[in-house]
Amino acid sequence: MTFQPESELTEEEVRDRVDSAIEDNDVVLFMKGNELMPQCGYSQKALELVQQHRDDYETVDVLDALAEFRTALEDHSGWETIPQTFVNGEFVGGSDVLAELEERGELADELSD
Repeated sequence: MTFQPESELTEEEVRDRVDSAIEDNDVVLFMKGNELMPQCGYSQKALELVQQHRDDYETVDVLDALAEFRTALEDHSGWETIPQTFVNGEFVGGSDVLAELEERGELADELSD
């Protein structure tokens, strides 16, 4: 049996956090864990890729209300997986998309839009 912590955040509170984070930051990464302690390999990879090209970005730890964050983020991006990166309010992708952009030499430009 997997432990599922009870969220202290309502769906509306999470939706407000997601909306604000996307609107108020040039680059925001919704991830499992935080900058100092990513809690999944995909989140860590996405964070490393963003950090290669940006000094100023925001991260949002989704673990305190994972189901609610998935729902709110899917409304913005059409994706239910995490991590998710937004630049200037536009969904860019998760760690796989960031890695593909990096391979093509396009990530720096994408993160500076």
